[in-house]
Amino acid sequence: MRGRRMTVAGAVMATLAGTAVIGVQPAAGAARTDAGGRSQDDGTTRFQRQGITWHRCQTAPDDAIGKELDDAKAQCAEVTVPLDYSRPGGRTIKVAMSRLKATDPGRRRGALLYNPGGPGVPAMYLALKVKQVAPAVAARYDLIGMDPRFVGRSTPLNCKWPTVSIGSAGSDRRTFDRSVALARDLASRCAAHRDVLPHASTRNTARDMDVIRAALGEPKLSYLGSSYGTYLGEVYLQLFPRRADRVVLDSALNPDLFGPDLTRTAGPAAAAVLENWAAWAARHHDRHRLGATPAEVLATVDRINRAAARSPLRVGRHRVDSGVLPQLLWNVTAGDGDEAYAGFAADVQVLRDAARGVAVTPTPVLEQVLTGLSSPDAEGSASVQTAIQCADRDASRDPETYYRDIQAHRADEPLFGPLTRHLTPCSFWPTTPAEPPTRVRNDVPVLMVGATGDPAATYAGQRAAHRALTGSRLVTLRGAFRHTVYGGLFSPGNACVDSAVNRYLIDGVMPAADTTCSVIPASVKGGRGAGR
Repeated sequence: MRGRRMTVAGAVMATLAGTAVIGVQPAAGAARTDAGGRSQDDGTTRFQRQGITWHRCQTAPDDAIGKELDDAKAQCAEVTVPLDYSRPGGRTIKVAMSRLKATDPGRRRGALLYNPGGPGVPAMYLALKVKQVAPAVAARYDLIGMDPRFVGRSTPLNCKWPTVSIGSAGSDRRTFDRSVALARDLASRCAAHRDVLPHASTRNTARDMDVIRAALGEPKLSYLGSSYGTYLGEVYLQLFPRRADRVVLDSALNPDLFGPDLTRTAGPAAAAVLENWAAWAARHHDRHRLGATPAEVLATVDRINRAAARSPLRVGRHRVDSGVLPQLLWNVTAGDGDEAYAGFAADVQVLRDAARGVAVTPTPVLEQVLTGLSSPDAEGSASVQTAIQCADRDASRDPETYYRDIQAHRADEPLFGPLTRHLTPCSFWPTTPAEPPTRVRNDVPVLMVGATGDPAATYAGQRAAHRALTGSRLVTLRGAFRHTVYGGLFSPGNACVDSAVNRYLIDGVMPAADTTCSVIPASVKGGRGAGR
């Protein structure tokens, strides 16, 4: 969901079960106790007690990711888990993981599992990034990267979609109906996997995490999750509150909204990022010539949008219509530093000229994104991302509910509303969720960090997660328009945020109360910040 190298399909498409009081839900697949406190095996003990056979990570001569893991002295393995935890004696699947052992074994405190987001993003390799940006954390923990079920090397699911995205609803009824037909077609292509689709849920991935914890011999599991990984962490905390050690959630999602319609509330936040960029572009008008004031820059974007609604823009060998353009403009959310904003300004320059009828050559980023949007979903990443969302929560099966919502917001969300409020293939999904959504309400200690201007994990959503997790502390990076804030993993680093996270993971010291960090411009000391 991050970076200018990620396609917008990944950026847009990166709960009411249980009791109504603060507490925890019973976890299917968790050991239960009788009235005397004695453990009762519900059929999952054999998975928790399985041995782990570690091996090299490279699987073939052209496996560059596996080679890099091997070069870093990582180990790889697979664990066996139930496809359906309510039937642990039935079909099983394999979940793959990597381990980077603590570099200071004498001071090792346990295992820390990292999930970078998605959903549908392989994480085995990305554990290396944590070691690179947080060596002090890597000294104290075995870093675990898990490819979630049906992702990457974990019994992969691929519906062989001919495209990665249905795009925006576009400018009128015709473009909306065309995208609805595409969504219906994509959903039908997953029907061959109807036996596994209901079990692709985040709840089951959280259960897989706990199998890994037990198989590793760890009484508790520490966790670092960002973006979608925060929702996975929230669900794990709800299902296994006593198994959680030190947990950090970076850019937390609202647990009551996660599912096919999660992006519905993201339009205003993305528009705020666009306005922040427009102010930057106006200050650099001498270089980019997009407008001398923020209003003039936004007017340039509006003219591009209106031109694409009239007829597709020619951008090199590509055609950019009202269904594609908002996906390109969503790239403004890729970062709020000078380099990212300058790159986006170059993209807008190309689109402005195309809207004027000038023959243009796309920037490398535009070429990459446009090529990706017109290419098949070869690795199945888009289809499995959708499968996870569809398994977590039902979506409306009536396309008209989405059309009415889009129309109701065309005036106040003219650019991003038709994209963020649009339906997904979940409206035509061949199966329904096997379980209700997870109602997250507990008081497990958690450290949360995030930015006020986050376009994907909106700050209102972060606050909602903070309220649901009553044992949490929230460190807020004010004035930042970026998604994820810790360690410079996917956005500029901030010393204040990093210090809070590292102090908690290494020393166990949680902030005494919610606190804030400030942003120093990226041109000063690499974007570091100071606490207030």
